[in-house]
Amino acid sequence: MTMTLPMPLPVRVALLGSGELGKEVTIALQRYGCTVIACDSYANAPAMQVADSSRVFDMSDPAALRAVLDEADVDLIVPEVEAIATDCLSAYEERGVRVVPNAFAVQATMDRQRIRHLAASLPGVRTSDFRFASSEAELSAALEEIGYPAFVKPTMSSSGHGQSRVDGPEQASAAWAHAEEDARATTGVVIVEEGIDFDYEITLLTVRSWDQDSASVVTSFCVPIGHRQEGGDYVESWQPMAMSEAALASARDMAKAVTDALAQAGNGPCLGLFGVEFFVRGDEVWFSELSPRPHDTGMVTMVTQRQSEFELHTRAILGLPTTTELSRPGASAVIKSERAIDAPAYRGVATALATADIVRLFGKPISRSGRRVGVVAATATTPKESRVIARRAAAAITIDDAQNPS
Repeated sequence: MTMTLPMPLPVRVALLGSGELGKEVTIALQRYGCTVIACDSYANAPAMQVADSSRVFDMSDPAALRAVLDEADVDLIVPEVEAIATDCLSAYEERGVRVVPNAFAVQATMDRQRIRHLAASLPGVRTSDFRFASSEAELSAALEEIGYPAFVKPTMSSSGHGQSRVDGPEQASAAWAHAEEDARATTGVVIVEEGIDFDYEITLLTVRSWDQDSASVVTSFCVPIGHRQEGGDYVESWQPMAMSEAALASARDMAKAVTDALAQAGNGPCLGLFGVEFFVRGDEVWFSELSPRPHDTGMVTMVTQRQSEFELHTRAILGLPTTTELSRPGASAVIKSERAIDAPAYRGVATALATADIVRLFGKPISRSGRRVGVVAATATTPKESRVIARRAAAAITIDDAQNPS
């Protein structure tokens, strides 16, 4: 594949997945004159509300995906979700359409089975012990080998969907059923992961960008982001996350090793931002997961960094200069719906903005119980102070049904 970097602007972009992260990427792309065609399985998804045009179809259907991509005639394909027929992307790469970061990386990282095998095979990359199971019986056997506690996850999912903590053999059947029923996409395979007794988790936003002076790809890192999860889904994040120099160096080395491997196995320069997650205990670090796109925990960068993760991703894929400079400490806290609502109406935003820096309501057309519908981010002199402000501001926002107000 041959290309010019930086890319001549504007370009046409197919965004595969139109949630809240894709919405911010769309806005960032449009600031450089790009045309964005937002795609998803449901109408009026967040990114569709700001994109130049949209398409609604089953992105896991290869024929439907090919039909849309052929008709859209784009320069860049930017995947933002897991449930995509990734195997057909290589054909577009061969035609000269750039897949972000590359088709191999998308295929490998959308499936926990592929990315975990890849990471575990690399020298210097430490992972928790793991097994894969394709039946309830295999799951039970894998749990006995791994030991308890363990975590069972679908191989193709995110945000905690289908994930279970298993503390004993009697929970295996329920974990298998949950993985099958709640996954983003069903593969018939689950990953069984050893439960690590870690001190904390981090997201290390890793950026592969084009350096015009050296005419080469360079890797840079944002300051580590700490985060807290409930049920496998992020509820708050903060930056910076204090960690030892040894642990930070280890995380950076592992992140570079995995992203370099994805680049070497695929075509093109493999540009963009990667959300790389780690478990940390003292100076010890374990690779957990990798997403080849902006990360939900990274929404805090909208207030903490000179360039947010969305700006970094956009600049990197277009071949433009980037900086991972931290401006000030901050934190984010999510807004979740407590019940299913057909027409969400938000109250308390003014109260939240009296202390928080920003409120982002994602614009999801309907709300399910437990669904993330917005985020609050705040800055202060320390991450601890920022977390207090962000949590209180998020709690001030309530969600009602516009059609049936309480």
